[in-house]
Amino acid sequence: MKLAKADDVPRMLVLLITILPLAAQGSRLYSWANRLEETGKEKVTNLQFYFHDTLSGKNPTAVKVAQGTDTEKSPTLFGAVFMVDDALTETADPKSKLVGRAQGLYGSSCKEEVGLIMAMSFCFEDGPYKDSTISMIGKNSVMNPIREMPIVGGTGMFRMARGYAIAHTNWFDPKTGDAIVGYNVTVVH
Repeated sequence: MKLAKADDVPRMLVLLITILPLAAQGSRLYSWANRLEETGKEKVTNLQFYFHDTLSGKNPTAVKVAQGTDTEKSPTLFGAVFMVDDALTETADPKSKLVGRAQGLYGSSCKEEVGLIMAMSFCFEDGPYKDSTISMIGKNSVMNPIREMPIVGGTGMFRMARGYAIAHTNWFDPKTGDAIVGYNVTVVH
């Protein structure tokens, strides 16, 4: 290996100072967009939990916050909006281990069927996903035995998440509106 002569060092420094900024600009697409480092393969995670929606009793977890002028006349409660802070548990038993909370809102968005528009964050409080969330928004045709809704984002371990949630009603009380819904969620992150 041949060493550089002492008088070549300043020329090499000038060359490096000129070339390095140009090389760094190669990853910039526009002044407002930068290509980030690619981190390899994405992860796919499957989560299974139960959503406990309680409208009745002394301590409801879903409360009506708004409604349309004709909501009470509608067989589908069209126009009713509920704010939610529901428990997410490991099994359908309400006393089973709490894994998180579903926080957000849903509203009756269909005149002809019982259909909800749901905007929820599933906020995990246990296990490896503690303090991480996934966000779901979409139509929930609650009378269908199986419903699919999109996962559109997340935080923490689920940052940049996308995927889908499959919901099925495990138990429903038509008098109170209380329900336990099983969720099987597949997330790419």
